[in-house]
Amino acid sequence: MERKKDTILILAPHTDDGELGCGGTITKFLEEGKDVYYAAFSTAKESLPQGMPDNTLELEVKEATKRLGIPGNHLIIFGYTVRKLNYSRQNVLEDMVKMKRELMPGLVFMPSPNDLHQDHYTVAIEGMRAFKETSILAYELPWNNINFNTQSFVKLDKRHVEKKIHALEAYESQKKRSYLNREFIYSLARTRGVQIKTTYAETFEVIRWII
Repeated sequence: MERKKDTILILAPHTDDGELGCGGTITKFLEEGKDVYYAAFSTAKESLPQGMPDNTLELEVKEATKRLGIPGNHLIIFGYTVRKLNYSRQNVLEDMVKMKRELMPGLVFMPSPNDLHQDHYTVAIEGMRAFKETSILAYELPWNNINFNTQSFVKLDKRHVEKKIHALEAYESQKKRSYLNREFIYSLARTRGVQIKTTYAETFEVIRWII
């Protein structure tokens, strides 16, 4: 079957990974009328601060993706245990294959295969297997990347970065994380913008590009 060029799938090992890696790009694509789907494999309830309800991150990702503009029925949440996706690789792969068959995305975003986090690495490797006939871009999470090839860029306007930050602010349970800092998000977008002589940008590794 033909891939749907205007259907885009974001693979997020944990809630917030997709917004961090390509939140500005998601906003821009939605403005252009593209169909964006977001799949979160773990709500990381085991790593929540003590006393928080188990569904905290599930509620937060619903609010965050809503702020980006992703329709509620385009959010897919799985219940894998945080830091143990590698123990369920076949199930993760089968879930991805099912999404491929149902959505037929023309473009998939996922973590880099050079990402140190075991869950991110698992999603990247299984994603490359599941979507080997699809264009794939890997998003940047600098605190986890051993190295990162800045091979592709998406130009952003200030409103895209602002909307990305607004979405990430939905993660009240994670607000102490240094990478959720507004200044950091802006500075990274500016840094990537400088590389292509624009104000703001997000950068991606090209895993596969099909023309």
